[in-house]
Amino acid sequence: MPQSKIDQSFKGGCTPISLVYQLWQKVLQLYGEPIYGPVTVHFVHNSCVIVYREYTCVQSPQWLEDLYFSPVAQVRVLQKIMALLSTNSITATNNSDTRIAGCLLIGIPGLEYLHIWLSIPFCAMYVAALVSNSILICVILSQPSLHEPMYIFLSMLASADVLLSTATMPKALVNFWLGSSHISFDGCLTQMFFIHFLFVADSAVLLAMAFDRYVAICSPLRYATILTSTVIGKITAATLTRSFIIMFPSIFLLKRLHYCRINIIAHTFCEHMGIARLSCSDISINVWYGLAAALLSTGLDIILIAVSYIRILRAVFQLPSQDARSKALSTCGSHVCVILLFYIPALFSVFAYRFGGRLIPSYVHILLANLYVVIPPMLNPIIYGVRTRPILEGAKQMFSNLVKGCN
Repeated sequence: MPQSKIDQSFKGGCTPISLVYQLWQKVLQLYGEPIYGPVTVHFVHNSCVIVYREYTCVQSPQWLEDLYFSPVAQVRVLQKIMALLSTNSITATNNSDTRIAGCLLIGIPGLEYLHIWLSIPFCAMYVAALVSNSILICVILSQPSLHEPMYIFLSMLASADVLLSTATMPKALVNFWLGSSHISFDGCLTQMFFIHFLFVADSAVLLAMAFDRYVAICSPLRYATILTSTVIGKITAATLTRSFIIMFPSIFLLKRLHYCRINIIAHTFCEHMGIARLSCSDISINVWYGLAAALLSTGLDIILIAVSYIRILRAVFQLPSQDARSKALSTCGSHVCVILLFYIPALFSVFAYRFGGRLIPSYVHILLANLYVVIPPMLNPIIYGVRTRPILEGAKQMFSNLVKGCN
């Protein structure tokens, strides 16, 4: 077939037509479809006509130019091709297609050419989060003086942070480095469950830490009798149980949906609404459930934390001496920093996603989501290590014991 004017306008590399061929064949191979005939591309009266067997897809020449220059356009091509295959039902796999073929996590749309460079800071922050939180947990466990409710809750927060980063970053880094975007449908559901489960657990731990500070400042004489080891165990069990109860139904809400062949998720990890939007079914139940889960977990936690700190501030400013007020506020300073670091990026991301519309590009949302799962876990141990003297002294003691043991 002679080259078109559009084809001839590009020098070097693959032509727009060859890109169409490659993308189409990639989709067919992903789904294990046998290629029964050639894919042909024709130009008729300023239109691009793509023909595969009895199926025809018509696009404008501008679409091919966008395809050549824009990685985002290539993603849209894949979606159009899969929609075409789904509409015409080449095979009778029906609604099991996505569940069998899995999903494609394409990373950060529009910034594919920066994936390698973006992987460097993300990898560095992930490693820093792992190392710093592991050190913090080891310090708390190894020093008997830190076996108090405040530090036990802090070790729980560090554990949840490590797991949250590990649930997202390894897959994202493999995608950035190797272009390995495929994930099984069950694997995607599993990742989604643990990400949301750990987020809700993180929020609950912050609430428990706020309650700890409230008791320590407002009822210091009853602190030891209120926050006993039994009570701490019950709080831990309640945190895990609540997170499980809130997030477990989302798996069944996603499994009940009818899925098309469009299985491209424009993200680095699987999340509830990202999976739901792959469906051809009505997802209003998923939308309302997600909203209710967020309000009844994170929203309620924010309200209770705010109430706790209002009462804490009221009690602090009623203290007679300036030194006592400064000391009380200092003990809460680290926790307030961690709370702000946890909730502000999350709320910004949610409101930007809901109300930002076209004003904020999609890659900004995805970058924020990825930064959110590595920056707070990386900075939390630093904040507590710098601002909390017992932890700093415990770390020095632990490392000195290690050095003595090696000698």
